[in-house]
Amino acid sequence: MSVVPDNFDPAPATEDDDWQENALCAQTDPEAFFPEKGGSTREAKRICLGCEVRDKCLEYALANDERFGIWGGLSERERRRLKRGII
Repeated sequence: MSVVPDNFDPAPATEDDDWQENALCAQTDPEAFFPEKGGSTREAKRICLGCEVRDKCLEYALANDERFGIWGGLSERERRRLKRGII
């Protein structure tokens, strides 16, 4: 399983995307990474803390302007702040 939503239309896979195969989220419930509005992100962030590809995941989310879900241990709001230099 992938953290990428079903309706995501990615560019063709490249060697740079190989990190996704090693992501811990691929071995867990994807719904934890895409909670309902106001839902808890705690479980997804806990999983991300132990993930060896967390940095690559965050880089991917920032490069592709991911607007939903937990990527690299950060929520969409946290990623926006990071891009603006607030975090």
